[in-house]
Amino acid sequence: MIETINLTKRYGELMALANLNLTIAPGQCFGFIGPNGAGKTTTIKILATLLKPTWGEARIDGLSVGPVNARQVRRVIGYVPDYFGSYDDMVVHEYLEFFASCYGLEGDSRRQTIGDVLDLTDLSHKIDAEVNSLSRGMQQRLSVARVLLHDPKVLLLDEPASGLDPRARIEMRELLKELHLMGKTILISSHILLELADLCDVFGIIEQGDLKFTGTLDELLRRARSETVLHVRVAERGKEAVKLLTALPGVESIQTAGDDIKLSLDAAADHGNLVPMIASKLVSAGFAVQRLDEERVNLETAFMRLTKGLVQ
Repeated sequence: MIETINLTKRYGELMALANLNLTIAPGQCFGFIGPNGAGKTTTIKILATLLKPTWGEARIDGLSVGPVNARQVRRVIGYVPDYFGSYDDMVVHEYLEFFASCYGLEGDSRRQTIGDVLDLTDLSHKIDAEVNSLSRGMQQRLSVARVLLHDPKVLLLDEPASGLDPRARIEMRELLKELHLMGKTILISSHILLELADLCDVFGIIEQGDLKFTGTLDELLRRARSETVLHVRVAERGKEAVKLLTALPGVESIQTAGDDIKLSLDAAADHGNLVPMIASKLVSAGFAVQRLDEERVNLETAFMRLTKGLVQ
């Protein structure tokens, strides 16, 4: 449904996007994650026909994204940017009427469609409210209602939960789940990684315009588990414990934060035997061990391990 082939965008010497090769199958929900300035918004704007690549190609539903096919591509996509804009004093039904007319919806069909998208986004009770009086969460839901008017196959969502309070984020997530169940192909960028883990089928990690990883959550977690991290805390003599642990085979590096000791274990080591050995060495040396556990890997920790925090 979505495919990019060596998609590249340069701004002078700045490489915003470097030979991006990406495939998103029909009906998938793809979580696009990376630090600010990584190239997420650049990618989405190119797919939305709002930005021309320097070279490379993007295709949506078999259509090459570009000036020649821009009108056809826009019939297939719904784009929700990370900001919301409207005219002053415009009310909700006027806002949707305007965009419905842009897609050629008229008469009873227009009224029915507007009613349907308001019901889907739970905004029917706000039909006569001024758009600018809506909360940030309601405005974001109204943005989704707008892009659903022409029933697009593909949704491109750039930080749809940005700036939302916890309740509004939950409501947005449940709405996106419903759209996913309806068969929409969704590309969503977000910094709220744990919510993406609950929503997306496939993930892509991008940094400095370079795609570092694509795959399912299980594949991502397996990649991140190549490094095992242990957290250790002893009751006292922390510096002595660090010295002992540093000398153990299989311990690759050590970091300390207050009373906590963080061990990174050699990927090639036998972790099944190494962890009990570490516990035994500490106890034998007379340390009172208060904590010894392996760091759990989730989408957030995987992201931190697979990126370096680099920006353009």
